[in-house]
Amino acid sequence: MFGSGKVISGDRVIDKADLEVRARRAATALNSLGIDNGGVFAVFLRNDFAYLEARMAADFLGAYIVATNWHQKDDEVGYILSDCEAEALIVHADLLPQIEPGIPDGLPVYVVPTAVDLAEAYGADASICTVPDGRTDWGQWIEGFEPWDAPGRPPRPAIMYTSGTTGRPKGVVKQPLKADQVEMAAKLGADTFGPRNGMVSLLCGPCYHSPLDVQARQGLTYDADLIIQPRFDAEEFLALAEKYGATNAHMVPVMFVRMLNLAEDVRAKYDISSIEHIIHGAAPCPPEVKRAMIDWWGPVFWEYYGSTELGVPVLGTSEDWLARPGSAGRLVPGATIKIVDDNGKEVPTGEVGEIFTGSTARAEFTYKGRDADRAEAELDGMYSMGDIGYIDADGYIFISDRKRDMVISGGVNIYPAEIEAALTQMAGVNDCAVFGIPDDEFGEKLIAFVEPAPDTALEVASVQEHLRAHLANYKVPRIVEFAASLPRTPTGKIIKRELRDPYWKEAGRTI
Repeated sequence: MFGSGKVISGDRVIDKADLEVRARRAATALNSLGIDNGGVFAVFLRNDFAYLEARMAADFLGAYIVATNWHQKDDEVGYILSDCEAEALIVHADLLPQIEPGIPDGLPVYVVPTAVDLAEAYGADASICTVPDGRTDWGQWIEGFEPWDAPGRPPRPAIMYTSGTTGRPKGVVKQPLKADQVEMAAKLGADTFGPRNGMVSLLCGPCYHSPLDVQARQGLTYDADLIIQPRFDAEEFLALAEKYGATNAHMVPVMFVRMLNLAEDVRAKYDISSIEHIIHGAAPCPPEVKRAMIDWWGPVFWEYYGSTELGVPVLGTSEDWLARPGSAGRLVPGATIKIVDDNGKEVPTGEVGEIFTGSTARAEFTYKGRDADRAEAELDGMYSMGDIGYIDADGYIFISDRKRDMVISGGVNIYPAEIEAALTQMAGVNDCAVFGIPDDEFGEKLIAFVEPAPDTALEVASVQEHLRAHLANYKVPRIVEFAASLPRTPTGKIIKRELRDPYWKEAGRTI
């Protein structure tokens, strides 16, 4: 199952053959707890050798691993552990204090000492990086078991809990692929991530985000090296890419912005000509940012539209994007799409509506304990993630907004993504978030939160003047606020809820 090569994190190096033995021991150890085919265990781990051991142990067992967002606190994690019915938890030592009160009574817990490179990256005090008294050391525990050698089982995708931008997160539970789907899914994975034998895969984002989990597994199963960057830093990424000859990575647009903010002399220090394939998604990429990255790195960028639930139904190359700036790409083989109005009726080409997609390579899924939520998102065997967009005459797909972000002001539908796209083209704007807040006369009015670029001073009037030059007056926010940084999920998505909720709470309504 493992290819040849090594895994590197900081100064630590492990041969993948040795890592496979540890993963097989982990499978036997977890199986001793009763975790078997279809069983469930959770991890609260940063990207580390231990995560890879646990991830591949789940594959050997045919079990589900719940890759939990390690930024969460005890109440959030306690909810997930109970909701997914976890049979064990594996956690980094420095992360244990933040979730310990939420761990269900009686749940077996195994603690991974926090390595020096991780502790330095996250500023963890050495006093909390060792296994505390009364807890079981993960590495020592699995060493007491023989490597798993039972026949292989169909691997199950990790259970990922949605980012929770509204309400409690939902656990996405996928079934193993059917026999006739395996080959198509493998080809799609290859087209999306560009893996090959001999690659050097640079892992720079958290594996609780499903594309990064896929990237990590590909880095293990191909004859390839996997380089872990414990915490993303733009210049360090360039240094690692040069040092190891990195060929592949998954990134998000905020990483591109930080790259482009590097001084020209810093950018010029590093030879990154080895890079072949950068896949990005998770958040819209401002056109000027993507164009600047293509100008710098060349046409090595692939963009996807998809989700944990639906996989990747839409994929675009750099050439696709240059032909249709702003598009997410076109349908992949086996994928289908419908754009529908509020009544579920398909709209003509070029008209905006809700996006429903399907794919013959997609694993069946449900939301843990919330079947009604899946049924609500289904139409003719296709599913919607609540996105608004359109498809042009040549099959290019454009994402306009999230349906729930739509603002209705004076009876007019306004899509904030259009305003945000215009704002990010303004010099001195790093990023922004536009949404609706209560208005006694119009129902809602627009507000923009703007994150200026470093050492940049912006004024409300200049922001509004810029927007008026590009958009109809009714799309110009009446209120503009500035923030040094906007709240984000670890995968780079702006958490509009944190900005929006105080306004609606004060009004005593939600829409």
